[in-house]
Amino acid sequence: MARARVIIAGASGEPAYAKQFQQWTAALRGALWGRFGFSRNHVKLLTEKPVDAGEAPATAEEVKKVFASLRTELDADSLLFVFLIGHGSFDKEAKFNLVGPDLSAAEYNALLSALPTQRIVVFNMASASGEFIKPLAAKGRIIVTATRNGQESNATRFAEYFVAALSASDADADQDGHISVLEAFNYANRLTAEFYTRAGRLATEHALLEDNGDGVGHQKMEGGDGLMARATYIDSLSVEQAAANVAIAKLRRDRTRLEGEIAQLIGRKSSMPEAAYEAELERLFIELAKVNRAIKQGAVPATE
Repeated sequence: MARARVIIAGASGEPAYAKQFQQWTAALRGALWGRFGFSRNHVKLLTEKPVDAGEAPATAEEVKKVFASLRTELDADSLLFVFLIGHGSFDKEAKFNLVGPDLSAAEYNALLSALPTQRIVVFNMASASGEFIKPLAAKGRIIVTATRNGQESNATRFAEYFVAALSASDADADQDGHISVLEAFNYANRLTAEFYTRAGRLATEHALLEDNGDGVGHQKMEGGDGLMARATYIDSLSVEQAAANVAIAKLRRDRTRLEGEIAQLIGRKSSMPEAAYEAELERLFIELAKVNRAIKQGAVPATE
């Protein structure tokens, strides 16, 4: 089962933002390589000004090349994360600012839809990113945006606190040793709000999460959103660290399987009796919690 993380740090517009985006991008890549154990081959990075052979320019052409390569590197069970750091815009259609011509939300949707997997998590942490939710929403996808609409067009701080979540012990709300998408979202959302409060400023960004495919995001776990994000982890497919430990490797595969079963169950919710759906969802979450606890402890979970 292949795994990939794509980071796109777009056009900065001015030196202050260039420095900011570089710092956040470096911290994100460092966390993926370090704490989460991803190999360099599994983290693709596009930046405004590439500084080494492991980076590509953040142009529309190079973005398309990356997604073209993912069509052969991924399979139907793969989990893909896409991180967008930079500025965005909205004028009848939503765009993420690249070096040269930009790509619209509709164009990103086309790139994602062409992949063999639809287990995709997109973190668009740019200004005006809220307008990406509706075009990108689909079964199996989790979409996180830094803003709630295209009118929130000021530079955002959400990326800073999302990156901080990856190394903050208190971001791991259930203390299972892993950071879920929901935990990272909640942590970054809270610290972003606190930033504006401390500064005595009116908040100009309100992050949203959408993961049930209806195209409507929420600021917290409500409206049917949050269940898939709760069961999807930033390090979900990071099995490299456990390669020497067969038992832990199996547990990680079990966790990936359970995450997939939860995602599939959520997709079938409308066709199931409510009581049956709730019972099965609870069973899967209990089993997932046992596996996560066993991974943290380095032991096989107890059976009942």
